[in-house]
Amino acid sequence: MRIAILAIGDELLNGDQVDTNTTAIARLLAQDGYRVRESVAVGDPIEDIVVALQRLAREYDVILVTGGLGPTEDDRTAQAAARAFGRLLCLNDDALVQIRERFTVWGRPMHPRNEKQALLPARSSVLANRRGTAPGFRMIIGEDTALFFFPGVPSEMLPMLEEHTLPWLQQNDQDPTPETRRRFTVYGLPEPEVEARLDRANLPEEVALAYAVELPFVQVKLQAMGSNADRLVDQAELRARQALGDAIVSFGDETLAAVTTRLLITNELSLALAESCTGGMIAQQITDQPGASAILERSAVTYANSAKQDWLGVPAEILEGVGAVSEECAIAMAEGIRAAAGTRIGLAVTGIAGPTGGTPEKPVGTVFMAMVTGTEQRVERFCFSGDRQQVRIRTTCAALDWLRRLALQELASTTESTLTR
Repeated sequence: MRIAILAIGDELLNGDQVDTNTTAIARLLAQDGYRVRESVAVGDPIEDIVVALQRLAREYDVILVTGGLGPTEDDRTAQAAARAFGRLLCLNDDALVQIRERFTVWGRPMHPRNEKQALLPARSSVLANRRGTAPGFRMIIGEDTALFFFPGVPSEMLPMLEEHTLPWLQQNDQDPTPETRRRFTVYGLPEPEVEARLDRANLPEEVALAYAVELPFVQVKLQAMGSNADRLVDQAELRARQALGDAIVSFGDETLAAVTTRLLITNELSLALAESCTGGMIAQQITDQPGASAILERSAVTYANSAKQDWLGVPAEILEGVGAVSEECAIAMAEGIRAAAGTRIGLAVTGIAGPTGGTPEKPVGTVFMAMVTGTEQRVERFCFSGDRQQVRIRTTCAALDWLRRLALQELASTTESTLTR
């Protein structure tokens, strides 16, 4: 079936809000072999919505519409749908009952304005919304065009899509083309190098490759269609792993931080952090992950020189001599936080995130990172590009990758030791 998505809302066009619904819908449909052919975003004016609905209904079999079903004046999707297809806007009893029941469940009084959400185009089928007040609805135009209308709130829209649209698609299109997609994230290699390595990897010709850059990562997507899609993508993934090695940091929706934290937990590697230019960003990424308390003992944001000296024991001669942004200071910070915490690992970062503070010898983007363990000491100077936030993000990802690689080495060493016993 030819499927299109229409996202409605001024906030999507003026930059106030990112349209995550389109991505989520396309991903969910793809799991069942359905491909979205077009996505469109329009603002709140009724005329714009009417024109978009009429065009899409002429060109596609199924249109999935999100947004504009709320109780306020600027929620005009139902009114526009009625006008677009020459139907009356009527108070739908089933929709009104659903809205009232939702407020009863919540134990809250229903505002009179919420009755507006029960005004739907005539001959519409109401779609239950079990998480919010806005009922969805379905319209059939002509003999074979179906329009599904959902609220714009993702936590309401996606369950409604799964409950109402997917079963309808399966019933009305009983032979969707099987499709397999797989996605993985690469760190530490530029996009051209990733592409070059995969070109040499001799992936199956039937597998389509797509790339996307999401600072500072490269996302790689493998896709195949047909009855052999799973086998072909399995082959492609194996060869991609061989070509890219440990530059692949995660698969699917998993993040670098999630992978790193899991590996640290698996290897029981306790950690203490001393952050300067990142201001706690590394610790935030780790503590966002469930179970992080098992490995992160403490994190110190030692922004000022006085904090580096008082909390971490960085010698005054280092701070007054080579300075806070230096190899010597990074090592002293890592050793100081590890000694104070008694952890296996101490990691520290210090640098110049900008936009000011750089010098010819140490320009903006200069970052020193150090990691110490009981048996190893590592320090490196980085020269990151980008604005202040980008420098901080790049530093955080580099730190997480150092920890990931250390945990992988520990895992390999433990495995080898077990096998040789």
